[in-house]
Amino acid sequence: MALLITDECINCDVCEPECPNDAIYMGQDIYEIDPAKCTECVGHFDEPQCVQVCPVNCIPVNPDFVEDQETLWQKYRRLHAQSLSVPPA
Repeated sequence: MALLITDECINCDVCEPECPNDAIYMGQDIYEIDPAKCTECVGHFDEPQCVQVCPVNCIPVNPDFVEDQETLWQKYRRLHAQSLSVPPA
């Protein structure tokens, strides 16, 4: 299940640096989460870090991207494999 930042976001900037998959970015008005990169921190942490640090509790599960644990692990492995194949700058 990818997460979603709702319009209750206050753009406090605390969630973006906490995302281990670089899935959070500044959208047109508020921060957004790329569902292709969001693993709910599976593979990195026991709980989604953005949810843990959000002061206004505006990061629920995205109902358009419901995924089970195995799917999240597969996404984590795919993202991790891609990061290993990128040559250092």
